[in-house]
Amino acid sequence: MPVLGLDIGSRTVDAVWLEDGQIVHAVVLDSGFDPQAIAASLVSQRPHDAMVATGYGRHHARDAFGAQVVTEIKAYALGARSLFPDAAAVLDIGGQDTKSIALDHFGRVADFEMNDKCAAGTGKFLEVMSRALGFTLKEMAEAAAGASDGISISSMCTVFAESEVCGLVHKGADRSRIARGLHSSIASRTLASLSRVGAEGPLVFAGGVARNRAMVDLIREGFSGEVVVPAEAQLVGALGAALSAARSPDE
Repeated sequence: MPVLGLDIGSRTVDAVWLEDGQIVHAVVLDSGFDPQAIAASLVSQRPHDAMVATGYGRHHARDAFGAQVVTEIKAYALGARSLFPDAAAVLDIGGQDTKSIALDHFGRVADFEMNDKCAAGTGKFLEVMSRALGFTLKEMAEAAAGASDGISISSMCTVFAESEVCGLVHKGADRSRIARGLHSSIASRTLASLSRVGAEGPLVFAGGVARNRAMVDLIREGFSGEVVVPAEAQLVGALGAALSAARSPDE
């Protein structure tokens, strides 16, 4: 039975088609100004007998396409455990939120924390900071990874941090050291969240920010256990959504 899993997020819309438990097709698209239109284009792209949606737009997908829905926390737990059967925790840093998820021995969610009311430390935060520094996202990550130390940033509020970064740039501060400082601040905040939920390794680092080499390095340096990054880190939620179609509600 072909199953479509949709993860309708703030920055991308991700889709995974499963058949007999195997991925037969997968797509990551920019959500643009109309993520529901992007989702509709994916729904019509390939045939499926069942559809499950997660992410910010999951309820619209239920109303518009008749999709079942699953929470992002459960979807990421299922997707991560499918890719890494020994996974004990999941970290997802996406466009607008960060999820720290601890799993039990059976792969079920034991505890979790989300920063769903503030974009500090998320992909959006990094986008704003890269523009303030005159970098692309990739350039900023490479600059941060190559810097020997960072300049401390006092605020993680996007508005105040942008103002602080612009001030440092105007004073002639090294942009690579500023980038390092920003990444270090995000890593410190994220590691504290993982600690609060009791996360242990192996930790699966998912989401768009998992493509950022500097952030991966810093999380690995600060986390006490193993950190693994899926080859397609942005598809973990969509994969979990698709997998949930085969699960009973109490699993």
